[in-house]
Amino acid sequence: MLLLAQSLPMETTDGLKAYGMIVAPATYKGLKSVRVIESGKGGESLVLIEKLVFGDGSIELELAGAPGSNAVGGARGFVGIAFHVASDPGKYEAFYLRPTNGRADDQVRRNHSAQYISHPDYPWERLRKEFPEKYESYVDLESGAWTKIRVEVKGISARLFVHGQAQPTLIVNDLKLGATKGGIALWIGPGTEAHFRNLHVRADEQK
Repeated sequence: MLLLAQSLPMETTDGLKAYGMIVAPATYKGLKSVRVIESGKGGESLVLIEKLVFGDGSIELELAGAPGSNAVGGARGFVGIAFHVASDPGKYEAFYLRPTNGRADDQVRRNHSAQYISHPDYPWERLRKEFPEKYESYVDLESGAWTKIRVEVKGISARLFVHGQAQPTLIVNDLKLGATKGGIALWIGPGTEAHFRNLHVRADEQK
């Protein structure tokens, strides 16, 4: 039974709760959106979309990420979406992009363009070390460009689709938090300036 279908244009901060972030309305590349940067206070880096509980279904949105003006050399413009966010915002799963990797001259960097993580136990460093290549992949990206993504979740499996492609960029068949429910949040990594717009959520739940 379809329990939830909701669309949010993300043109204001209504219904958004920031953790370790500063979020504000913005116009980016001529399109209304919300701008998200780090607050500099530490802690979790999420902007929770309030009153959404998501288990199985799909999440679609447009996002753009680029290294901010104060970013260090390793910044990639990390930007993505977190799901199954627990009441403790430090526990969640996420797919994110590294936009500056998408067209890098180094093939190894290109191979790290899209990433799955599960916090707090499975950050990208642990996944890359223990399961090389399993939880990240290549996709063509441009730093700072509007990019459409879709996440589909069913049970312990999730798929990330980029640019409206029919085939997934990244497949995860063993979500580390298991088959569960939780919130949805905008996600950025260190040194990133990001924009988000046009969020669409469809949650499918069976009685």
